[in-house]
Amino acid sequence: MTTTTKYIFVTGGVTSSLGKGIIAASLAKLLQAQGYRTTIQKLDPYINVDPGTLNPYEHGECYVTDDGAETDLDLGHYERFLNVPTSQSNNVTTGRIYQSVIEKERRGEFLGKTVQVIPHITDEIKHRVQILGKSGDYDIVITEIGGTVGDIESLPYVEAVRQLKWELGENNAIVIHLTLIPFLSAAGELKTKPTQHSVKTLMESGVMADILVCRTEHELPQDLRDKLAKFCNVRPEAVIQSIDASTIYDVPNLMLDEGLDRVVLSKLALQSTKPDLTQWNQFLSRHKNPTGQVTIGLIGKYVELQDSYKSILEAFIHAGAENEVKVVIESIHSEYLTEKNAAKKLKHLHGVLVAPGFGERGIEGKIEAVKYVREHNVPFLGICLGMQMAVIEYSRNVLGLKDANSTEMDEATSNPVIDLMESQKDIVNKGGTMRLGAWDCELLDGSIAKQVYQTNSIKERHRHRYEFNNDFKTQIEDAGMKATGLNPETGLVEIIEIPAHNWFVGVQYHPEYKSTVSNPHPLFVAFVKAALNFKKNSNSVSMAQN
Repeated sequence: MTTTTKYIFVTGGVTSSLGKGIIAASLAKLLQAQGYRTTIQKLDPYINVDPGTLNPYEHGECYVTDDGAETDLDLGHYERFLNVPTSQSNNVTTGRIYQSVIEKERRGEFLGKTVQVIPHITDEIKHRVQILGKSGDYDIVITEIGGTVGDIESLPYVEAVRQLKWELGENNAIVIHLTLIPFLSAAGELKTKPTQHSVKTLMESGVMADILVCRTEHELPQDLRDKLAKFCNVRPEAVIQSIDASTIYDVPNLMLDEGLDRVVLSKLALQSTKPDLTQWNQFLSRHKNPTGQVTIGLIGKYVELQDSYKSILEAFIHAGAENEVKVVIESIHSEYLTEKNAAKKLKHLHGVLVAPGFGERGIEGKIEAVKYVREHNVPFLGICLGMQMAVIEYSRNVLGLKDANSTEMDEATSNPVIDLMESQKDIVNKGGTMRLGAWDCELLDGSIAKQVYQTNSIKERHRHRYEFNNDFKTQIEDAGMKATGLNPETGLVEIIEIPAHNWFVGVQYHPEYKSTVSNPHPLFVAFVKAALNFKKNSNSVSMAQN
């Protein structure tokens, strides 16, 4: 089989959470910086069709693409590193694979054959892996395989990789195995045996690793690298150290120093040149050498697991670097935020972001947070549910509609200022049925949004079922909260602002999904700048009073 697209498969061994996504994204960045059109896809072994119905505590945030795919959070890393949009084709789950095969069987496409894992499931996996490569848009496709080698649920993916390596031919497909070299403090030694066993497990499935990337807390000496090379059947230069880094954005440079890109391109029979990381390193310099600091409160209901708000946290890193300040995020659980303790928990903050979410738990705490920042002129950004909470708080405390609510929380409310979208009212199935993907929004002249985006129309990604109820729009706007962004087709309110406030913006969409190293999201950049100005003004007032 001849192919012009090269394929790289990234597998994991010994333990989960070693950072396959970061290694894949870092390698892709190095290849992209040498002129190769590169993309990354994630194969997830769980049986859910997508992570859209998963609790954030189970799997972290659900990342949404422009074309409306609900995907694994690793796709966020891919976009943030590469500044290239991903799509439905970049994330495949076992659930989606089996769903597709079963639908084909029901249509009679297998002509009465017995449907089996091999060849039908593995053929479907191979087909999904090659969709991006056959598009003609990419020179190199990196495929990250979720889970750990040896997991039962990962076996069909490993078998598909084995078949593809043979079918694609020499120099067209390689396997990078990410593994762990633990340090036993009692013995004072780094141990290679877990990696040897992991590689052996991979080989038992017929797949030989071409490159080892070894996660470690300590430098790997040359004799240990030679030992790994000898017992794992790789060349010594293909044993790559991945030592703990202070930030994930250091990893491309660390991989460059280790020569990962050179080894990969050599094995793919491609030319290697010096990657141009000028812009990347300028960002890193600003990130690591801030001239100031602001503290922003993140009000959410899933704060125990930081991956629940991964894209928001990364967007603040990008915006902080752009403003040359360190953004300290203080996570505050909305379930434990009340009218009595709101001032104590929020008064020292320079800005407050009320996070997205679903369900009734913790929403009264979010409303209290909005009330405090509105009354004390603290910069505010509300995202999705956070924007809806701002509308509810304003309706209750400014308009006097004391039972104002969302019908998501109270179906019987007499003032449903947030209501189920018309298109959602007859939907029974939950998976993949929300308003998803990129939608247009037109901005109002003179608004913060127009000033921030510097354009008349934007396109942002959505993930919601409930919306601002336009039956209350006139009443709310007359009281001082303005709808400054509208969907041109539906009239859906996308952005709300309070012009009389210092900086108060709520958005129905998720701006965090589009923030990258190369293009920090302008809304986050402006919010951090507003927080910095608030801090400066607060300090000036304090000094004047003293």
